Amino acid sequence: MTDSPTTLDLLRHGACEGGDILRGSTDSPLTAEGWRQMAAALERHGGWQRVLSSPLQRCRAFAEHFAIGRSLPFQIEAGLREIHFGAWEGRDITALWREEADALEHYYRFPGAVTPPGGEPLTAARDRLAATWRALLDRHGGEHLLLVLHGGAIRLLLCQLLGAPLSSCQHFGIPHGCLIRLRVYPLPDGDVPQLVFLQPGEANG
Repeated sequence: MTDSPTTLDLLRHGACEGGDILRGSTDSPLTAEGWRQMAAALERHGGWQRVLSSPLQRCRAFAEHFAIGRSLPFQIEAGLREIHFGAWEGRDITALWREEADALEHYYRFPGAVTPPGGEPLTAARDRLAATWRALLDRHGGEHLLLVLHGGAIRLLLCQLLGAPLSSCQHFGIPHGCLIRLRVYPLPDGDVPQLVFLQPGEANG
């Protein structure tokens, strides 16, 4: 542990191949535009001491390439992966809304109340991400980290850090290539996270 604050930059991956699908654990690669979105998000920033990534290739491929280019330590963090949607994985979103509108509406309006068949409960995903966050702070306290991860994972982390209910997830818009900087101050009675900036990406989705 350290008494110095830890700075964590959260970068959502860019646009992916495969169309408008529910892309939780589906391992889609980035499009060329997706690569460009991520590079553009970082071009005015720096100071990172290491890069950490979800194992899914839409995060990992860019993160590893970026770390090598900057001569930074790189590591995969399995706990940063996206929510697993079970039977909804990889399905076209428009078709899914047409075929299972009631379940989807409840999933988004009342997070945690509905879990897709075979999917990861949102409460379990939140707890997984919170444990990963805590482990990163314990291992790399006082450093400046770049985390490359997913929209759903970022929303759950923000809810956890703000002490907000899961229902607040729907209020965070995290476009492709969005970059969020958080600074965590360690205090005797618990960490205090501070939102430094949110830099929107160039495309929604």
